[in-house]
Amino acid sequence: MGQTQHTPLFKVKADIRVSAAPHEVYAVVSDLPRSAEWSPECIGGTWVSGEPATVGAVFRGENLRSPDVVAWAPVVRGTWTTESQVVAAEPGRVFRWAMRDSSGRAQESVWSYEIEPADDGCVLVHHFQMDTPTEGIRGITAEMDEAEKRRFFADWSAKLAKDLQATLQNIKAVIEQK
Repeated sequence: MGQTQHTPLFKVKADIRVSAAPHEVYAVVSDLPRSAEWSPECIGGTWVSGEPATVGAVFRGENLRSPDVVAWAPVVRGTWTTESQVVAAEPGRVFRWAMRDSSGRAQESVWSYEIEPADDGCVLVHHFQMDTPTEGIRGITAEMDEAEKRRFFADWSAKLAKDLQATLQNIKAVIEQK
């Protein structure tokens, strides 16, 4: 039997050149409590279990979303928390975390930073991929018809693309301001 191929619900990627060594960039991006310095939505958080920034560690993020973000869709607005679990931690190369569901299981909703050495620094790649709907996405789209779902996934993908680029520009500014 062949394997069924499916298209991810979201697959968004952005990159930026940073004038710093890969290990320096990794030290910043793997420090998730600092996310408030660069994220459009995460306003901070804390490590709640495990050795911080290592595979298996759990981070509780505090988030804030304005009312005008994809205003027509029934998404969470204001403040809310999320939990995520580190699923890859290779210093100087890759840092990846998966969003957890309400029972603490990692979902197919994965954020990552990948770092590629380059002349006079590195290229930082920020990636988000969601293969199957999370609890949150199932709730958001539960009452939508197919056309509304297509519109939501297109609008949310555009929002994510802007957020990834803004995040990278902010990280670059944080790192290069030394």
